[in-house]
Amino acid sequence: MKIALAIVAVLLVAGMVVLAALSGTPAITMDPPVKAIGASTPVKVEVTATYGLRRFNAAIEQNGARYSVFEQHQPAHRLLFMRVREAPRTIGFPVGKQQAPALKAGKATLSVEAQSNDFLGRTVSASYEVDVVLEPPRLVVDEAQHYINQGGSELVTFTVSGDWSEAGVKVGPYTFRSFPLPGRPKNERFSLFGFAWDLPVETVPHVYARNAAGTEVTGRFWFKIFPKPFRTRDLEITDAFLDKVVNQIDPGGTGDLLTRFLHINRDLRKQNNQTLADLRLKTEERVLWNGPFSQLANSQVEAHFADVRSYIYKGKKVDQQVHLGFDLAVTAHVPVVAANDGRVVWASDLGIYGNCIVLDHGYGLQSIYGHLSRIDVKPGDMMKKGQAMGHSGSTGLAGGDHLHFSMQVDGMQVNPVEWFDAHWIHDRILSRLGPDK
Repeated sequence: MKIALAIVAVLLVAGMVVLAALSGTPAITMDPPVKAIGASTPVKVEVTATYGLRRFNAAIEQNGARYSVFEQHQPAHRLLFMRVREAPRTIGFPVGKQQAPALKAGKATLSVEAQSNDFLGRTVSASYEVDVVLEPPRLVVDEAQHYINQGGSELVTFTVSGDWSEAGVKVGPYTFRSFPLPGRPKNERFSLFGFAWDLPVETVPHVYARNAAGTEVTGRFWFKIFPKPFRTRDLEITDAFLDKVVNQIDPGGTGDLLTRFLHINRDLRKQNNQTLADLRLKTEERVLWNGPFSQLANSQVEAHFADVRSYIYKGKKVDQQVHLGFDLAVTAHVPVVAANDGRVVWASDLGIYGNCIVLDHGYGLQSIYGHLSRIDVKPGDMMKKGQAMGHSGSTGLAGGDHLHFSMQVDGMQVNPVEWFDAHWIHDRILSRLGPDK
């Protein structure tokens, strides 16, 4: 009997050791961590617990007081926990004044705790310092009349007050930053924005302001959208064209030329346009340009902004893309000059654009020069209007020698035509920036 009891005891101890060894420790991550909370700020925490959670709770602490804001419990599975296995999961809950009415504006600590649902039931916790932001932003938008061309640009001014961390303009799915008006306090701002060529004309642009806790307010302004017709055209592509452009852009690629071309025309085009859009972050907060922009002298326009191109191969439509710029041709290898004063932020190969230069003109306004045969500038160089930067060519997705010229506003490519007009620039942009621009 004693031996049997001893064996049972040993087995029990061994079983407990095994169960303890198999037990895990949960992990908590919050990426990105919440920095501020307001009236009721949504928070998401990712919890990794192999055998699930027995308990999860969150609390906010301020000035020595602790307020529970979220709790979740599950029945304990101490002995049979191995039957359940869970992938990492995200737990969401709100935190703020609504959940803890005693909260005041200022510093606080958000604490979360998770307990594994296995034999040992280990507990881990994490704490995050947060700002309690309870005052919402407020907006006063200008009363000017804003006439906006589809595919064009516009500028709105506004004053933001209250507690705010970000402000700008939203137009459909697009967001445009704002900058302080030159020589004015930080809260007196403007936003240079674009109205995308393919947005429905009934889209309503509006100013927005948001605080660090995520509370957002909007402000409307008077506007009128002018619809613009954009051309559609068929573009015949031949085997000779495919052989030239595909092997130049993708020299190490595999597969037939048409498949490789379609990858370049679709996927690489999207990547290249994103690279251009990201250059908006390399802008100066001052007006660098001087007067109207100019295009390549004595040039013939071979393609217009927002031409919708159907690519035809052996009598069959194989693709459709939009050309967001002007194709300008004179003769082969003509000097390409800066359309206006600016700073070089890109001077290198860029896929479908070939050898490409991008000039920043300040406040997110940039000009793009593609398909060059030669680049004679480097990033950081300051250019004057009319200064030579390289020579035209047929690099990238170009069938012949020409310059691809386009402009973008805070990363959105817009119709350059407005920027060729000195009166439009004065009336719609510079006059609204004030005398300190």
